[in-house]
Amino acid sequence: MAVYFRKRSTLHLPVTLSVSLMVLNVTLMVCWIILLAQRARWTALTVGVVAFTLILLGLSLWLALTIKEVRLNQRQANFVDSVTHELKSPIAALQLYLETLRMRSLDEEKRQEFHAIMAAELSRLDQLISHLLEVGRLDAIGMQDEAEDVRVDELIRQSVASACLHHKLTPDEVVSLDLHPMVMHTRRVVLEMIFSNLIDNAIKYGADAPEVRIELAPYGSSRSRARIWNNGEGVPFADRKKIFQIFYRGGSELTRKRTGTGLGLYIVYTLVRKLKGRVSVVDRPDGAPGCIFDVELPGCTRVDAGEDTPTGDTQTGRKMEEVRA
Repeated sequence: MAVYFRKRSTLHLPVTLSVSLMVLNVTLMVCWIILLAQRARWTALTVGVVAFTLILLGLSLWLALTIKEVRLNQRQANFVDSVTHELKSPIAALQLYLETLRMRSLDEEKRQEFHAIMAAELSRLDQLISHLLEVGRLDAIGMQDEAEDVRVDELIRQSVASACLHHKLTPDEVVSLDLHPMVMHTRRVVLEMIFSNLIDNAIKYGADAPEVRIELAPYGSSRSRARIWNNGEGVPFADRKKIFQIFYRGGSELTRKRTGTGLGLYIVYTLVRKLKGRVSVVDRPDGAPGCIFDVELPGCTRVDAGEDTPTGDTQTGRKMEEVRA
């Protein structure tokens, strides 16, 4: 029932009420100024103008906060709809396949096919729950781990392999890489969450045949710049700041074609800010459909090709081999 009211919260009433009160306030202030100016009562005039001005500022602030709250409630309602759908779909699929396996005698090939589908649905469910848990502990993510030297380029390759495996795609056919060897002293899990979300989004919101390009290069004296290109529909200019807000997803849940919760980019934005970096979305310079997510990270240094790989990079390499296997 709470969702019902949130979904139907509109801006008509607070905007109409605020504007009416503002007009009334301005009218009274003008009358007050005319009346007291004619009688040369300057002290009362000054006090009255200050009071009316403060009332007007208070009404403006109240309107801004109300609009912000209503929009947050609308995003929360969309989030509840989205999460409900995301939770029910894999659970319903798992129930269906389990019932089929229990009630029918199937050959081994069909059983293996059903098991693969069930594993994919469980993976989807696990990813959703992980996102929900991550949002609740963003401030504490990675704090239990020691900072280490992380090879950012190798971590990106690992994230590419994981995302393509999740979407059942071949990395070499979907993603092109132009990565300079870069090292950043930070907590590995934070970078993993940033790039896994961005790369997964680039593939998910690409065209029917997604094409993703990832660049990593030095930027300034001690920063790196990662650019993740996709060939999807792009992000409207009006939504380019909103997409990093919690719960925000453009469009309607009833007509949406792609699954999601509106948490991934919020996680990215929060963690990049935690690293004192910046993330933004821009148009592709070649004019092609799609967009670019631009991530600047501080405290990065370039590594020579012959330089020894840090310990953290060896772990990343092993993980990549495990994913590919």
